[in-house]
Amino acid sequence: MPILEADADIRRLLTDAKTIAVVGLSADPARDSHAIAAFLQRAGYRILPVNPIISSVLGERSCPDLDHLPELPDIVDIFRRPEHVPNIVEAAIRIGTKAVWMQLGVGHGAAARRASEAGLHVVVDRCILVEHRRLIR
Repeated sequence: MPILEADADIRRLLTDAKTIAVVGLSADPARDSHAIAAFLQRAGYRILPVNPIISSVLGERSCPDLDHLPELPDIVDIFRRPEHVPNIVEAAIRIGTKAVWMQLGVGHGAAARRASEAGLHVVVDRCILVEHRRLIR
């Protein structure tokens, strides 16, 4: 699959998705990951927190990694530093998610190509909140 850049493709991804695993979701409301996940919850998505150092956030139990999620997410939204992205992408491929979203500043070219070649939809270096507001609302 090509890396998604067209508005129509990103809109379709956001419209079709029901669950979003947020890797690196912080319990701190001042952090971007928390604010964006809270927005996504209010927009109607089920948020699946992935953070090994917290037990729960936004009313959802946190999982240590993608392999321990209670259900398969439609999108894996990544809020980790770029050097962590390849391992997260490999886990996303392993669990069979449909898409990987690399937040602003989290791009990783080789990992994006790997996810795309494995058949996942990929969005790179874009904010899911900004794109949702721009394309859905």
